[in-house]
Amino acid sequence: MTRFRSPLRGGTVRAVFAVGVVLFCTAPTPGDIGGCGQRAQPLGPRPFFEAKKDIDCEKCKDCSFSTDFCKTACDPDEQVPKSFPEGCEPIVHDGEVCLNALEATGCGDYEAYVADEGREAPNECRFCPVESP
Repeated sequence: MTRFRSPLRGGTVRAVFAVGVVLFCTAPTPGDIGGCGQRAQPLGPRPFFEAKKDIDCEKCKDCSFSTDFCKTACDPDEQVPKSFPEGCEPIVHDGEVCLNALEATGCGDYEAYVADEGREAPNECRFCPVESP
């Protein structure tokens, strides 16, 4: 009985394996910022807050919420913030994820997002550092 002998010797196999590991482990993963040629762009506060205000107002109407927060969100004369808090520098992707999460949230969970006291925010919208009391 003859044994099968690989044309590659032990050292060669290790070298090919090492090259493979380097090639596959150092490449950016799909979806990473920059992984597909996408550059990280800063999120504009005005467009973000205007889109969030629109979503909040629609949810307030659809879910029949009547909080002061909802009245403000649906007031066309109410101005949106012109900047993010100091130290908060979100990117466009952060804003997209937040807005998508808000749109996908049902009335039961959204009620906590528009409450006048103890208002919460979905995890996807917590991209700014929170100041310690």
